[in-house]
Amino acid sequence: MSKRIDVSDLTVTYSGRGEAFTALDRVSFSVEPGEFVSVIGASGCGKSTLLSVLEGLLKPTSGSVSVGGQVVTGPGPERSVVFQQYSLFPWMTARGNVEFALEQARPELKRAERGAIAEEFLGKVALGEFGHRFPKELSGGQQQRVAIARALAVGGEVLLMDEPFGALDARNRAILQDLLLELWEGEAGEARKTVIFVTHDLEEAILLSDRIIMMEPGRVRAEFEVPLPRPRHRLELLGDPAYVTFRSELSQIFFQHEYQEVHSA
Repeated sequence: MSKRIDVSDLTVTYSGRGEAFTALDRVSFSVEPGEFVSVIGASGCGKSTLLSVLEGLLKPTSGSVSVGGQVVTGPGPERSVVFQQYSLFPWMTARGNVEFALEQARPELKRAERGAIAEEFLGKVALGEFGHRFPKELSGGQQQRVAIARALAVGGEVLLMDEPFGALDARNRAILQDLLLELWEGEAGEARKTVIFVTHDLEEAILLSDRIIMMEPGRVRAEFEVPLPRPRHRLELLGDPAYVTFRSELSQIFFQHEYQEVHSA
């Protein structure tokens, strides 16, 4: 069953030798079970800090984050993460990487069960014939497919994605966006994962999301419902007047703010 996420008055302040720096300042929002929400903003606005708190890797200075009503105090099996860097173990095969994650998250599974699940999810990301290969034998796009298969295989109700396609070229980025969309939309009802997807790419956010949270440094600037029906198909959207209008409106808001930031510096 997918889970609700609640972020309440979240503040993260870094203290060093110099002045304290506030990365997040009283950030609040909620994500409904099974909702796909993208968080967009320029570099340094606090997106990755937010995700680190959601992952349980960083403790907030004040405020809280809860998943399914439980306050996040550390990593948990209900939350799967996909990073921009593929974070695969180089000494393990693609299948071995997925199986190892399963062993850690679901120790009750027998070896044969882990192998079957790994094969199933590698198949879902079109790598069924590549399970025996090591990361160095895979392209960047293929390595990220393994990372996605690993995150989905462990069965967490929440999927956290930190610019997962940012290191890929445009073609592979589009392929993996479409693959993620197909996999997520293909899940039915309560099986559909709750997703928070961090990106700086407006078009990526519009294609994938139910809702977009736009951040400015340390704060939530605005939230937008994406007015496009599902299922979505990239080529169909390009000619959809609703998509063109929404993209234009969002771009004006986003880039006007970035322009003001640059010229006020």
